[in-house]
Amino acid sequence: MQNAVILINTDKGQVKAVAERLADVEGISEVYSTCGRYDLVAIARTRDFESLAELVTGRLNAVEGIRDTETLNAMQVHSRHDLETMFSLGW
Repeated sequence: MQNAVILINTDKGQVKAVAERLADVEGISEVYSTCGRYDLVAIARTRDFESLAELVTGRLNAVEGIRDTETLNAMQVHSRHDLETMFSLGW
């Protein structure tokens, strides 16, 4: 499995619309709106590197309103926490 953090800036006034579009893209598991240098952070989870490359260079390029991206490909997980449980709202 390949995991990546994708940092995204959107066109002005497009944060919510882009986040909603990204949430529907196959391979994107979560999208967070953020404060600071980037408008959105998307978490990508794909079966292999080729699928991740297609997601980043193909499907994301088709999402209207994205101005630029920076992709951080995860190499190893360094955590003692169950991240799924940590981010769950328990509903």
